[in-house]
Amino acid sequence: MAKIADKYYVTDSWKIIEEGFNKDYSEVSESIYSLGNEYMGVRGYFEEGYTGDSLLGSYFNGVYESQEITGSSYKGIIKDSEFMVNSVDWLYTRIILDDEVLDLNKSSFRDFRRELDLNTGLLTRSFIWEVDGGKEVKLEFERFLSMEDAKLAGQRINITPINFNGDITIVSGLDFTNIHHMAEKNLWKCSENSSGDRWLSILGTTINTKQNVFSTCAFDCIYEKEEDISEEKKILKSFKISLKDGEKATFTKVISNLVNKNDKDSLDEFISKCEDEKKNITSIKYDEIKDRSIEWWKKVWLESDIVIDGDELNQQGVRFCIFQMHQTYHGADQSNVIGAKGLTGEAYNGNSFWDTEAYCLPFYIFNNLDAAKQLLRFRLITLPEAKARAKQLDCEGAFFPIATISGRECCNLWQHASLQLQPSTAVAYGIWHYENITKDEEFVFETGAPLLIEISRMLATRGDWSADKSRYGYYGVMGPDEFQMMVNNNCYTNYMGKTTLEYTLDVLKRLESKNKDLYDNILGKLNVKQEEIENWRLIGEKMFIPYNKETKLFEQHEGFFNLPHIDVDKIPLEDFPLYHNWTYDRIYRNDMIKQPDVLMFMLLYNSRFTEEELRANYEYYEPRCIHESSLSPSVHSILAAQLKKHREAYDFFGFATRMDLDNYNRNTHEGLHTTSIAAAWMNILYGFGGMRSDKEVLSFKPSIPKEWNGYSFRLCYKDDVIVVEVNKENVGFYTLNGTEIQIEVYEEIITLSEEKREINIPSEWRGEND
Repeated sequence: MAKIADKYYVTDSWKIIEEGFNKDYSEVSESIYSLGNEYMGVRGYFEEGYTGDSLLGSYFNGVYESQEITGSSYKGIIKDSEFMVNSVDWLYTRIILDDEVLDLNKSSFRDFRRELDLNTGLLTRSFIWEVDGGKEVKLEFERFLSMEDAKLAGQRINITPINFNGDITIVSGLDFTNIHHMAEKNLWKCSENSSGDRWLSILGTTINTKQNVFSTCAFDCIYEKEEDISEEKKILKSFKISLKDGEKATFTKVISNLVNKNDKDSLDEFISKCEDEKKNITSIKYDEIKDRSIEWWKKVWLESDIVIDGDELNQQGVRFCIFQMHQTYHGADQSNVIGAKGLTGEAYNGNSFWDTEAYCLPFYIFNNLDAAKQLLRFRLITLPEAKARAKQLDCEGAFFPIATISGRECCNLWQHASLQLQPSTAVAYGIWHYENITKDEEFVFETGAPLLIEISRMLATRGDWSADKSRYGYYGVMGPDEFQMMVNNNCYTNYMGKTTLEYTLDVLKRLESKNKDLYDNILGKLNVKQEEIENWRLIGEKMFIPYNKETKLFEQHEGFFNLPHIDVDKIPLEDFPLYHNWTYDRIYRNDMIKQPDVLMFMLLYNSRFTEEELRANYEYYEPRCIHESSLSPSVHSILAAQLKKHREAYDFFGFATRMDLDNYNRNTHEGLHTTSIAAAWMNILYGFGGMRSDKEVLSFKPSIPKEWNGYSFRLCYKDDVIVVEVNKENVGFYTLNGTEIQIEVYEEIITLSEEKREINIPSEWRGEND
């Protein structure tokens, strides 16, 4: 693997620490120090203003703008797209001392330190500002987003003069003048703002989509003078604060943001809510909302922490991943999505991609079941948009988008938007996986059945029969490996199509048997005929899966084995990312793989394949993978662990957990890789923990890298928390609340309880024996 770490942050098991400020790393740090609570997110920019390289980003989940796409009139290519829009800077602050405005790109300072505390969700920063003329002042910044009440946030600045008495001015408020960097313009109109004693408010409306963001804030400080400053799309207050040498002065700001993104809500109702929030903002106490948010994190870590003994570097990495997953989504609103960059940047336009159900959903199934349900319900809510998209592509049923915010296709690259069927089959897989783990038939019947029916309709009309009518397959498609386009019979696409059709038939059979009224209602409403169901059965039976019985290899697509070979390890480091440095057509001319394709479906339905098949395909495809996708390393690590390739599993694991922290792809400045972060969590449970959730019983085959003394993880399952503790010799299992739960360990069924059950780790699962 040609990529190497660009290690910058101090290694700490619970904190992300920056000692000394490197201007060349400023935008990377803005991504790393992003805060979010699903409802809103803010990059780690300096609130006091910074004239160096910066992406000042403030975002709200589901608040987006649209833009017309020109250049093609071909049917099926989208004509407009949607993107998460950069919104109000509610942290806006300027600090002025002796006519000098603080700007770390220009000002003199020392002892810079920044910390993100993963245990509490607090972001802090401190340094000593050396003002022209000799004055020195210590500044300490703190910010957080409430996890308990998602519309609230807090900002605090401590100011301590070191060698003088005098006045300092702080200008702070709410600013809608932000430029959306990818659009290179501001996309807001501000119709009204208001102010009162220590509070401000402003209302912004997106230009095209007419969505609203209302922001209000209250200040708490001891000041000599207060002044209002009102500018276009901006409302501020200026406070003159008297300082005494060695004494700390504190400036505190509490912020509340409200969003109106639902067309069903009238603007009048929203304005009424805003008025109430404006009246209440001064009564909200900074320390109270901070303490409640810290308590929220305390509970989360009790149920979802992963502990690694003997590897602080990866301990930091995996906790960072868990932290970001909870920040990105926890099921607060079924209209919210998980963007490819979460709420940390504008790359991928804030769109949710197909990997949500494949990579992110397992995290929520085992950490927050309500959030998992909300993710799946989003697909039902947006089913009308997926059905409209299918018609645009000359298909029946539902064709789910490769990238979306509202449910409409937002990808203007036809080769992705029109050729990739995996968003639809991933939805079906997500429903199947959810049911296999939870046994929640009622949810599957009510929410899943309509989705499965419409996806099956699409699969039955997007594919076709071979010339001799002996087999069914998909032609002119692109699988998960996006370095191969317009291929025939992509193995992943065909395999997932087959399993989707089979699962749909199974669900309908059980639904008819257990709830005939609902069965008749759904089939009648969707006009499903028995002839159509029988056609799905026939297609599933005749689906072509390119497989060689002698070599045990699945061919990624017809003709793949004959493509020119390229040694991916000889590609120079400066060529990454390849999309920026290679011509588009050059990428498609060989057998280099962007991310797992065959190996991906062999992980999703892992128990259906023999170890011999897994080994043959891993050893063939792994050397061809360049890992240009952030999703790739974890899949390889998990399968390497299963194949007892302990060294490879460990190396890939470090790449996965620290993808963003160590800027492996040299693009962390664009935002964090959310689904890669989810896959890193999977790497512990499914990789070293050897967990498999595609069987009837939850199963485990734990291994331990030789670098570790031990590790432990927790997962919510059957209304309890299973705790798994692994050391060099043994693995222990117990339930936190004492529920008796059956699991499989090294192919033996055991029953868990509150008493720890210890099992000896077989020698082949110990990393030192690799």
